[in-house]
Amino acid sequence: MPNPKPVAVVTLTAGALIALIVLGTATVRAGTVSASATNPVVIELYHSQGCSSCPPAEADLNALATRPDIIALSFAVTYWDRLGWKDTFGSPQYTQRQLDYAHAGQGEVATPEFIINGSHAVVGADHRGLYAALASIGAPGPGPIISVRSGLIHIEGPGGQTPAIVWLVRYDPRTLAVPIKAGENAGRTLPNRNVVRALIRLGDWNGRATAFALPTASEANLANAVLVQRGTGGPIVAAHKL
Repeated sequence: MPNPKPVAVVTLTAGALIALIVLGTATVRAGTVSASATNPVVIELYHSQGCSSCPPAEADLNALATRPDIIALSFAVTYWDRLGWKDTFGSPQYTQRQLDYAHAGQGEVATPEFIINGSHAVVGADHRGLYAALASIGAPGPGPIISVRSGLIHIEGPGGQTPAIVWLVRYDPRTLAVPIKAGENAGRTLPNRNVVRALIRLGDWNGRATAFALPTASEANLANAVLVQRGTGGPIVAAHKL
């Protein structure tokens, strides 16, 4: 396995890029719930097509996207856009989601950066650290059961005292090859899988059985996943591929 590589870190104030520094490997905590196709680990990668440190992390996510016990999600951020190349999949909403994790105590705002189960930050360029974290963390939980019946997404017990946000994530499971024409990766063609195309807040879950309508998709060929998350930037307690 390759040695961990430096990773670019940004600190943003009012949307501005203030500084780039170097992060060390994040510390992870052990989990207790076994991951499976019905109770998958959620891995979010925050990255940019304009970041030269990102392709190795993108390759890791692309490989993990094939595993049935993992929901691997590619979130393209926008704060690299001003440095020569505008990410073709980037969204300010995804940049804000990464900022929410940082504000909640999940590491710095780094590219690339993995967030596992909404509660563990791992430097994206640290291949060994990522797989060590996956081996120790396990699946989200304890949390509710997510199912789809009669065209509705059902969230049902066990309950909890802390309200949770219910997210619908729509992502493209295909490998999308993007030729980069400027910036740090100019001249390269970067393959991305599970590119997030929509992040929709369906509503809140407060411990009681709740059902949500599945919104109409604006794009074809998209896969869907539901995440139940304890507040903005909080831990994910349940996840389900639709």
